[in-house]
Formats: sequence, structure tokens, C-alpha cells
Amino acid sequence: MFKNLIKKITPSFLIKAYHFFFSFSGAIFYGFPSEKMKVIGITGTNGKTTTVDLISRILEEAGYKVAAVSSVKFKIADKEWQNDLKMTMPGRFILQRFLRKALKSNCQYVVLEVTSEGIAQFRHRFIDFDVAIFTNLSLEHIERHGSFENYRQAKGELFKKCREIHIINLDDPNAKYFLKFPANEKYVYGLNESLKIEELEAGNWKLIKAVGSKCSENGIEFKVNDVCFSLKLLGEFNIYNSLVAICAGLSQGVNLETCQKALGKAGIVPGRMEVVVEKPFKVIVDYAHTPDSLQKVYETLSGISNSQFPISNSKKPKLICVLGSAGGGRDKWKRPEMGKIASQNCEEIILTNEDPYDENPMEIIEQVAKGVENISINQSNQHKSAIHKILDRREAVKKALGLANPEDTVIITGKGCEPWMCLENNRKIPWDDRDVVREEFKKTEESL
Repeated sequence: MFKNLIKKITPSFLIKAYHFFFSFSGAIFYGFPSEKMKVIGITGTNGKTTTVDLISRILEEAGYKVAAVSSVKFKIADKEWQNDLKMTMPGRFILQRFLRKALKSNCQYVVLEVTSEGIAQFRHRFIDFDVAIFTNLSLEHIERHGSFENYRQAKGELFKKCREIHIINLDDPNAKYFLKFPANEKYVYGLNESLKIEELEAGNWKLIKAVGSKCSENGIEFKVNDVCFSLKLLGEFNIYNSLVAICAGLSQGVNLETCQKALGKAGIVPGRMEVVVEKPFKVIVDYAHTPDSLQKVYETLSGISNSQFPISNSKKPKLICVLGSAGGGRDKWKRPEMGKIASQNCEEIILTNEDPYDENPMEIIEQVAKGVENISINQSNQHKSAIHKILDRREAVKKALGLANPEDTVIITGKGCEPWMCLENNRKIPWDDRDVVREEFKKTEESL
């Protein structure tokens, strides 16, 4: 509370000077290590973590030593360890120290997630980026930045700083904003069959387009320039993530065949559409914590279910969801929106605690519930979602498992593989949705 008060009464220029000073100090202390390696920075609302993993795989397949930082893990060559900081982009001294260790380990590449909060605090400064990547943009951190335009502008700072290679999602409505920043080379990618490079301003764009894309319960398939790609990842959004990785590989002289081989070996990224229980029903854990990512996760699972069980089948499996609203004290606008999305896609909805910080967790649940209830009122002639409010997250998981019948799908969102639950007064308790699912599922099996 005292820290928040200091922030409120301190002039913004002093706060910026504070962040800039520590960023500069960290770079000096560790000797500007990024200047001696190639650094790839990935920004956007969703897909950053998976993209870091896929790019790293391609570069390693090509024979390079790679370091990487994501919200899931740290990696330097063959050594990996969990990111338990509850920060996607670490603080300035931590990040510069990591880069120094990567350099000492003879890494040629570093792949980083770059967040809008990190940019606002100058964590990206004094890092020599060779490649800047834009995945997508949807509403997030609006209360932190003041508006969507400010949020987008924060992401754009990475592209201002990096003038070598830009990689941009052409299917995203914000593509033209990011395309305006100058760079020596630009790659654009997408799935849209009507994509025409001539529609953009004149420039030397390299278009990488996926054709013949297919999504199933077994993964994704698509072609790029007649080279077939097959991955075990679920959902169309992972085709986009794969295209980012392919563009990054091509930009570094890696051929499509090497990209194909690397991506074919890719496994599920922890906490990202991770299947924890396979039978008699599926239980999937995903990090989705924005309305856009939640919608895409539900659409993916519903699409797989519909392809297996036609609408006419009265025994079509249920989609059962467990969700809260990530991050107490911020982005309160999204809570009813996420409830609305859940009610449009799921037959059973369990609202529960997530990371309330200093907020009343039951009040957060009620705010999410408003979105569910408003939709249910307007669906008087249609199937209504059943809603359950369970404060204890373990009990919520247990309830979801108890509601599931064979062939149903339980989807638990918001935390993915995060190792903590963040409570009041900076208190943290150990937590992993996947472990809780396994423990409660085992109890269910033992009771049968």
C-alpha cells in the first residue's frame, strides 16, 4: 500500500528517470552483453510464450546456441529453469545479468518476451535488438496505460528501437501501425486467403502465408511455399505462432526444411493448451487471461468437439470451464466480458479465485458473474449455462471434475503453469493448476 502511495504522489518524470537510471546502470554493470549476440524481441497481447519456444527450437535445429526468457522459463543453451518471478519480462538487473550469463555460455541468439509494462519501465532499453516481432493486439492493461492507443504505442517502442528486421502479423487490425516503423527488412505473415501485398504501402515486404490450414484434436497442419508443416499444438492461433517462428528462422538464413523439422518436434508449451487428463474426459489447462485469448481457446475446443459430434447428436459433449479474472486491482473492465464469453461457449461455468492480490476475491467473482447472468437473461429461448461460484480454487477444480462425463472437456484458464497464487499484502502461496488437477483426479479415480 505504501509503495502504491509513493507512486501516486511522485511526478511521472521522476518515475521514468528512476527506471531509466536502473536500466542504464544494469547495462553498464554487466558490460552491455546484448551487443555481442543477436537478440529477438517478441511483443503483442497473446502468443509470446509459445513463439519464444518455437523460435528457439528452429535456431537450435539450425545449429545455434540459444538463450530465452518467457513467462514460463529461463533457458541458456541446455540449461532450463522455471520463471517463478510472476513477471514475464524480468527487472533490469535480472535481465542484464541473464544476458551476461548467456554470452559467457557462448549463446549466439537470445529470444525475449517484451511486455508493455517492461517497455514502460525501460527494461528494453540498452538491449541491442536485431529482430522485433508483433504477434497480435487486443484489449489488455488499459487501466495501466490509460487507453488502448497508449498500450499500442508502448508496444511500438520496440519497433522504434529495432531498425534491422521487423516481423508483423498482417491479419491483425493493428498491422499498419507497426508497419509504419522503418526497418532494413520486413516480414509479414498471415492466413487470410485474400492477403495481397500490393494493398500495403510500397515497400520491400516478404510475405509468408499459410495455405491449406487444418486444425484437429491431434494438432495443426498447413503449407508454406509447398513445404508441409505438422505440429502437435492445438488451435488456429498456434498456426500464427508457427508462422512467426518460420519468419524468424527465414530472417536468419534458416531454410524452410529446417523450420519444418524443428516445428515437427515441438511439444506442448507448459500451461498453454496443455492436456493434463486424457480420459475418460479431457482436462486442459491454459494461461488465457484476456477476453480475446479466452474466446480463441473456447472456439478451438468447441470446434474439435463439433467435428467429432455433429450438432444433431443429442449427446454432444459438454464444455466445462473454470475461470476467474487474472490480476486483482487491474483490468476490471474485462471481468464481465470474460463471463459473457464463457456463457456463450460453455455449458457449465465455475467461477473461482485466481490472483486477487489486495482485492476482495468474492467481489471479483461477482463481477465476472454479471457477464454470465446478463447473457443468460437474453437467452430465454436457448440453453442457459449453469453457473457455480466457488471461492476455493481447489474446490472449483474438484467441482468441474465431478460435473464431467466421458467425452466432456474441462478447461481451466487464467494461470497456466504459474507456480504461485498471489494474495493480499504481497503474500504468495504455492500453486499449480496442473498439479491440483492431477491430485483431485486421482482422488476421483480412487473413490470409484
